[in-house]
Amino acid sequence: MASESAHPMHVTDSIIAPLIGRARVAMAAFKNADQARVDEVVTALAWSVYCPDNARALAETAVRDTGLGNVADKITKNQRKTFGTLRDLMRVRTVGLLDDDPESGIARYAKPVGVVAAITPSTNPAATPVNKTMMAIKGRNAIVIAPPPGGWSATSATVDLMRQALAQVGAPVDLVQVLPQPISRELTQTLMKQADLIVATGSQNNVRGAYSSGTPAIGVGAGNVPVVVDESADLDDAAVKICASKTFDNATSCSSENSLVILDAIYPDMIAALQRVGGYLANNTERERIQNCLWLNGKLNRDVICKDASAIAARAHLEDTAPEARFFMVEESEFSAASPFADEKLSLVLTLYRARDFDHAIDLVSNILEVQGKGHSCGIHTTTADHARRLAEEIDVVRVLVNQAHTFGNGGSFDNGLNFTLSMGCGTWGGNSISENLNYRHFINITHLAHTVAEDRPSETALFERHWQKFGK
Repeated sequence: MASESAHPMHVTDSIIAPLIGRARVAMAAFKNADQARVDEVVTALAWSVYCPDNARALAETAVRDTGLGNVADKITKNQRKTFGTLRDLMRVRTVGLLDDDPESGIARYAKPVGVVAAITPSTNPAATPVNKTMMAIKGRNAIVIAPPPGGWSATSATVDLMRQALAQVGAPVDLVQVLPQPISRELTQTLMKQADLIVATGSQNNVRGAYSSGTPAIGVGAGNVPVVVDESADLDDAAVKICASKTFDNATSCSSENSLVILDAIYPDMIAALQRVGGYLANNTERERIQNCLWLNGKLNRDVICKDASAIAARAHLEDTAPEARFFMVEESEFSAASPFADEKLSLVLTLYRARDFDHAIDLVSNILEVQGKGHSCGIHTTTADHARRLAEEIDVVRVLVNQAHTFGNGGSFDNGLNFTLSMGCGTWGGNSISENLNYRHFINITHLAHTVAEDRPSETALFERHWQKFGK
């Protein structure tokens, strides 16, 4: 979130207007780039962050400055997301003629959307900026990145590397820029008003600000992923995946599992499987201690969120009982403000719900998402295809993952068909304009060239006959 320290409006305009101006000049210079040239530039951007030395340096800066996550996993995230996004982008056209359909007489041409304002979060101050930049420039746009104050150093370093990459391949360096310090709400708001498109990832305040700016905007909803484990699941496989996903980068991801809904018949066995991979089940007293250290005055405690398990153990006085814990489990049955464990926790705390049967499990998932996360995602570990189908049919989410680790699957994976991204649309359920993973299509305008074709005009009878037969003329 932007700092509360205000810039006067005339000051913000004097800062933003030159950034937008330079971005438009860069776009004009890049306007005639063909697909091969665009792909060359996008590949250079990807390498600037994927390069092992750079991926490490950015990860170290991010953890040092934000205090969120851990270096090893941020290196993995910087490289994996960048590599996967590059794979996706190299397989698509975004310049000139996209397709020409003789049957419909429609030919489609890709055009830039303009200058993109990218609002990025402190949880991913390197991976998210490069991800959005690659998509934006794939569409021959320019981008100006607005990071949160705490993530500015890592984001600025990322932008510096990307600008060096642009210079190396002879592309305009002002295709990507970052807001200068000090970052303020007023500065970000002015950027959003002057840009042509906003893509907002991060706090819901920032997303709402994007939608109310008057500029076309794409925002993403809040995460709070519930996952069902049913009687047919491979419990050890599920436990390994849940642990890997929950602990990755200390649960900074909005796709991290926040709650497990475990069917009654396998509840004790699943608890045992989770304990075998490092989960610690808190008793009632320990549960209260975890709650008291995780929330302060109704808000998540920044001294605990996205920190190592040892930090939670120390704050909750669990060093003696849970010295080897990789994550903590608390049992829950409520969905009220007095019992906040149903909410997103951004920490190594996993909430457990016990379901009587699968119908009850669906109800529990729905209730959890009503607390937070509606539209985002849910998942299931199962070998019963009908259970997965029912979740997809009955739960209002954009993504349902089957037998996968959510952190590694929701935002694209090498073994599922979702686009690689760090921005996951949640549909109107989550207050968003898109119901898919943010991808290159959101960064291009399309011109439709329409030729005449053979007339396609059915008869009145063909269209109205069934209505006439049932209801009369």
